[in-house]
Amino acid sequence: MIDGATVATPETIDVYDPAAASTIIGRAAAASPEDARRAVAGAHHAFNEWSALSVTRRAELVLAALAVLGDSAAERATILVRENGKILQEAQVDLAVFEMRCRAAAELATDHRSTRTLAAPPFRTEIHHLPVGVVTIIVPFNWPLAILAASLPYALIAGNSVVVKPPPTAPLAVTETLRLMAEQLPPGVLNVITGTNAAVEPLITDPRVQHVVFTGSTGGGKSIMSLASQSLAKVTLELGGNDPAILLDDVDLSPVTIDSLITDTFMSTGQVCMAIKRIYVARSRHDELVDALGAALADTRVGHGLDSRTTMGPLHTGRQRTFVEELLAQAREAGAEVREYGEFVDPTFGNDGHFLLPSLVVNPSPDLRVVTEEQFGPTVPILAFDDVDPLIDQLNNDWAGLCSSVWTADLDRGGAIAQRLRTGTTWINQANAGACDDRAPFGGFRQSGVGREMGPDGLHDFTEAHVVTYPNT
Repeated sequence: MIDGATVATPETIDVYDPAAASTIIGRAAAASPEDARRAVAGAHHAFNEWSALSVTRRAELVLAALAVLGDSAAERATILVRENGKILQEAQVDLAVFEMRCRAAAELATDHRSTRTLAAPPFRTEIHHLPVGVVTIIVPFNWPLAILAASLPYALIAGNSVVVKPPPTAPLAVTETLRLMAEQLPPGVLNVITGTNAAVEPLITDPRVQHVVFTGSTGGGKSIMSLASQSLAKVTLELGGNDPAILLDDVDLSPVTIDSLITDTFMSTGQVCMAIKRIYVARSRHDELVDALGAALADTRVGHGLDSRTTMGPLHTGRQRTFVEELLAQAREAGAEVREYGEFVDPTFGNDGHFLLPSLVVNPSPDLRVVTEEQFGPTVPILAFDDVDPLIDQLNNDWAGLCSSVWTADLDRGGAIAQRLRTGTTWINQANAGACDDRAPFGGFRQSGVGREMGPDGLHDFTEAHVVTYPNT
């Protein structure tokens, strides 16, 4: 979608089913650099009229654009399963969260203050928060619509025009969703470009782009920051996490807690930035925890996301499955115990899909890659600790600082520990997307990101302060 029109390209990109990796389930346009520049130009042209509307009017138009999505929800969820690999229920949630976050952003329009005044003396000064201009949003594959909605509606409602780059391996559901919305908005306000990273580089480097939003790996974020530096575009980067869960000695290991830990770790086959990636448990509760998690994981059924028997889908790419397998192989060679659970819905799945059984890595050395790196797959290391204070110091000096969680029967004790952890979000007795309060800003410390999304902070982040100062009279 470029400047209000659907554009076809001579070349296309094949999109494959992660559960049947040789099966092409669709094709996306392979944009050229010129297509990308045209999309930026369309957004740039649309900006003045869009930004001139009141913030409440822009919110109304975004909500009206959402109204057309209902009739195609089932079809788009199926497409998302087939290109992404996640189970159907998660795909349906992904679509629902997109709409929910758009509505939450629209509700902020009522209280959004675009101007405030500093009274004299020494001057009478007005601070106006103006939209920045053209915003590029680059979306990952794992929860593409939900993650997109952490920035897209905020950018639009703040008064910016937007170009979205969907994930190249799973572009179809995002593109179709945004096509439907873009047709309801003024031409050029919302544009969509699919293509290789090299082809769409102008979405980052074109000097008309004032803000780039990227969600993905830490390495990818460094590349985006480097490219954006060419024009000094502002960046918001939501990057990798290696999120620790700290289970204190008084933790309640009831079935409810265990189910929550399983969901918070293995949602989307572990391919969630804010998922639990490491479990640190008080030594006195270690064996009890491992046994309880193993019993719960035994019921896992790994298969195609459209199969009603499936509770966990494949990894998104063969490269990611290989990466997780390498982490597990190193752990085994170093003497850690790797326990696999569950079964494949169809024993032949391993021949063509990116499937792995979920696993626990028990008693690994802290320096193993499965502990120090983000697995982004269906495995989690479990490490015993004796004293929480040195553990907090260690975690606060890790490369990652996206999310963390503390699990305890004493909420005051948990809160005191949470306040000492230097991560963007710390949850108590919960974790991952289901515990994310969209009214609050989201982002990471250290190499887990730059900037914040969602909530009033997220809306203001798509504006720049313009100061007008009058003499003191």
